[in-house]
Amino acid sequence: MIRTLRGSALGITAALIGWFIVVELVSGILQGYYVPLFSDIVVHLGIRDSDVNWFEAAQLLLSSIVVPVLAKIGDMFGHKKVLLIATVLTAGATWWVAFAGDFWSFLIAWALQGFYVVWLPLEIALIFERGRRQARGTSTTRRAAGLLIVGLQAGAIIGALAAGRVFAATGENLGVTLLIPAIAVTAVFFVILFGVPDSEPLPGRRLDVGGFALLTAGLLLITTALTFIRMPDLPTWLTWILLPLGVGVLVVFVAYERRQDDPAIDIRVFKRPEMWPIQVTAFLLGISVLGAQAPLSTFVGTDPALGYGLGLDATARSNVIGVYLAFVILGAVIFAITSRSLPPRILLIVGAVLLGIGYGLFIPFHDTLIQVLTNMAIAGIGSGALLAALPAAAAAAAPRGQTGVASALTNTTKTIGGTFSSAIFGVVLAAGVGAVASDTAASLGGYLAVWSICAAGGLLAAVLLFFVPKVAFADTLPEELEAAAGEGQIV
Repeated sequence: MIRTLRGSALGITAALIGWFIVVELVSGILQGYYVPLFSDIVVHLGIRDSDVNWFEAAQLLLSSIVVPVLAKIGDMFGHKKVLLIATVLTAGATWWVAFAGDFWSFLIAWALQGFYVVWLPLEIALIFERGRRQARGTSTTRRAAGLLIVGLQAGAIIGALAAGRVFAATGENLGVTLLIPAIAVTAVFFVILFGVPDSEPLPGRRLDVGGFALLTAGLLLITTALTFIRMPDLPTWLTWILLPLGVGVLVVFVAYERRQDDPAIDIRVFKRPEMWPIQVTAFLLGISVLGAQAPLSTFVGTDPALGYGLGLDATARSNVIGVYLAFVILGAVIFAITSRSLPPRILLIVGAVLLGIGYGLFIPFHDTLIQVLTNMAIAGIGSGALLAALPAAAAAAAPRGQTGVASALTNTTKTIGGTFSSAIFGVVLAAGVGAVASDTAASLGGYLAVWSICAAGGLLAAVLLFFVPKVAFADTLPEELEAAAGEGQIV
C-alpha cells in the first residue's frame, strides 16, 4: 500500500509542479517586464528618475508585511484559498498599473502588486503538504523548488526581453504595453483555480491578531527606516528614530509570542538548529541578490577613463545581467538535479561558498568583461542554488501546520537583507562621489566595500550552515503512516 501511495502522490505532485512553474513564469515576468520601461513610465507620469525609488520601496514595504500574514492564514485555512486571494489582488493591482495616470495612483497600484511575492512560499507549502504522505516528500519539494526558481528566472528574462519589443510593436503606446502583464496574471488565476488542489489545514487554529500587529509594526518601522537612508532629501534623524524603535517592537513581539498557545510565529521552532541558520542565510543572501545588482550595473557602466569600470552601454549592461540570470537558473537546475543524491545541508553550504567566492573574486579581478562575467557566473550559480534550497529547507524543518509561514519568512528575511544592504550600499557608494574625476561616479573603494560585504555574507552563511544537524531535511514517513506500519496495518 505504501508503494501505491507513493506512486500516486508523486504523480499528483508532478502535475502540481507543472502548474506552479507556469505561475512562477508569470511572477518572473512581473519582476522583469517593467524594468526596461521605467524611463518611459517616468515620462508618462511626469516625475523624476529618482522618484522610481519610491516604487521599489513601497512594494518592499508591503511584501515584507503581508507575506508572513498570508502564509500563516494559508496554514490555517488552506494554501490554495490564500493563493487565489493573493492572485486576485495582484491582478487587480496590475490592471490598475496599466491605467494609472499620475504618480500617487501608480505608486499605490505598484505597492499592491507586491502580493505576488507570497506565491512561491504558498506553492512550496502546497507541494510539501501534497507530498507529505510519501516517504520522499521532502526531497520532492527540494527538486520542485529548483524547478520553480528556474521558471521564475526564465520569466524575468522573458519579461525583460518582451517589454521593449511590445513597446516598439505598439508604436510606443505605454498603456497598451502595460496590459500584457495584467492579462498574464489574470490567466494565472484560472490556472490555480482549476489546476491546483488545496492542502488540508489542521483544525482548531486561531489567528494571533496581536502577534501579527506587533510583527507588522516592527517590520514596517525597520523597512521604512532603511528605505529613508536611500532618500537623500529626507532628514537622517528619521532613520535613527525609526530603526531602534522597530527593533524594540520586534523584541516585544518575541516576548509576546512566547506566551501564546498558537502564536503568529512559533519562536520555539525558529530556535531549532535546523531552522535559525536557514533564516539567517536568507537574510545574508538578500544582501547580494537584492542589494548588489544596482552597484554591479553602475560599475560595468562606469567610464574606464576613471581608472575602473567597463564603460558598457545600456544594451550591453542588460546582456551582462542576462548572463547573470542565466547562471542563477543553472544553479537552480544543478540543485534540483543533485538534491536527489546529495544531502541538502551540503548543497546549502556549497551554494553559500560559491556566493562568497564569486563576490570575493571581484576584489582582485574586475578589470575586464571576462573577469566580471566569470565572477558573476560563480556567484550566480551559488545564488540560484540558495534561492531554490532555502524555502524548501524551511518548509522541511517546520512542523505540520507551519510550512507556509516558515518558507514565507525566508522571503521576508531576504527582503529585509536586501533593503538593509541597498541602504548601506547607497551610502557607501555616495560617500565616494567627488573623490574621483566625476561628479556622479562612485569611487573604486566604494565598490570594493560592496563586494567585500557580499563575499563576507556568503562565507558567513556557509559557516552558520555547519550548525545545521547532518540529518536535517531528510525524508521521513509521516507520523500517521509510521504508526500504522508499526501496527501492521500497512504493507
